[in-house]
Amino acid sequence: MARRCELTGKSVQSGNNVSHANNKSRRRFLPNLCNVSLLSDALGRKVRMRVTAHALRTVEHRGGLDAFLLKSRDTELGSRAVLLKRQIKRKLTETTAA
Repeated sequence: MARRCELTGKSVQSGNNVSHANNKSRRRFLPNLCNVSLLSDALGRKVRMRVTAHALRTVEHRGGLDAFLLKSRDTELGSRAVLLKRQIKRKLTETTAA
């Protein structure tokens, strides 16, 4: 399983450990991933995702999973989130048309 946020696409970064003597050795910066179940109001079901803690705070700030996905661009989202966004849009257009 990749260490990548399914909502924002944030993944592992690399950099250096720098000692007091200014010695440099390579290291990895891992994202703070959490396994969460997010409720989609439009679909009426829970969606299990692996997201960063930062993305989880952003979802709550924007007013839920549906609002987060609808406000964000497709290029910012992960592949699974784009599919979920399409399902939500389709469901919302069905309910407003009926």
